Amino acid sequence: MPQIHTPLPSDLSEAQGDAQVQLLLRRAELVQRIAALAPNEGLYETAVPGLHLARLNAPNQPHHGMHMPAICFIAQGAKRLHLADELYDYDDTHHLVVAQDLPVMGQVWQASREQPYLSVRLDFDPAVLAELVRHAPPEPAAAAHSASVRGLFVGRTGIELLDPLLRLLRLLETPQHLQALAPLALQEISYRLLSGPDGWRLAQTLGNSGCAARIAQAIQWLRRRVAEPLSIAEMADAVHMSPSSLHHHFKAVTAMSPLQYQKRLRLQEARGLMLSGGLDAASAAHRVGYQSPSQFSREYARMYGAPPARDLREFREQQALAAKPAS
Repeated sequence: MPQIHTPLPSDLSEAQGDAQVQLLLRRAELVQRIAALAPNEGLYETAVPGLHLARLNAPNQPHHGMHMPAICFIAQGAKRLHLADELYDYDDTHHLVVAQDLPVMGQVWQASREQPYLSVRLDFDPAVLAELVRHAPPEPAAAAHSASVRGLFVGRTGIELLDPLLRLLRLLETPQHLQALAPLALQEISYRLLSGPDGWRLAQTLGNSGCAARIAQAIQWLRRRVAEPLSIAEMADAVHMSPSSLHHHFKAVTAMSPLQYQKRLRLQEARGLMLSGGLDAASAAHRVGYQSPSQFSREYARMYGAPPARDLREFREQQALAAKPAS
């Protein structure tokens, strides 16, 4: 790998300058390593389960999807996430943590061929987190008893997270050491996050007690029954909460009511059935629980900006255009 040269701002004190230069060096190495591992546009799976890379050479269109629990780092570029009516921006100086299954809309808004968007997503292992939280500082351990907060947040990316992340990426070049050493780097990333200033927000979702953990159970309950009529009373009983408490904490975690969550989930699943399963709009609507095709079409257009037939046609036209080789 070529030597990295990073300019040092002249107005920093010696101590500040050394810390800043170390941070800049790590950011520069992160750019180089992801660029080498992801040489072309697209999403990349790696030999480490749950570790994904991405590269984009231009801003993309807004994309709806279910974001699973993960930590996301950007080495270069910037991305914006919409959760209900809230906006979350992150870039090479900030990371995104998603602690619950959340229906979001994401868009990479800063990317170019000269400076492509480069990112890493690391899916959380609940068993690893549950074990590590026992050894974290008191704040994460006590988080289960604090008020529920959003299941998504943005934090500042420091050396304590970049170091184990870089070690993990370096291991991809020596696959013979992956099995022994990758779990150690993964554990350190999770531990550093849990023991950091926002670690308690992630720790809330762990275990079986605490309101945020019960909302995590409620989300899974709802996802297993996406096509069924929603009963708040049944869902509340399943997670041992009162209906009013469930509604309050569900909205605190997801920024939406259970009914709004179900609606977004249904529309996302229906779109997937039409795109990859070849179903028509009426069949997809019925599959995810809609009784009225016209209601489905209205709500679909409200979420995706066009009725199903036009949205799918435009999506496929964009895909065909993107697949054409550059002239």
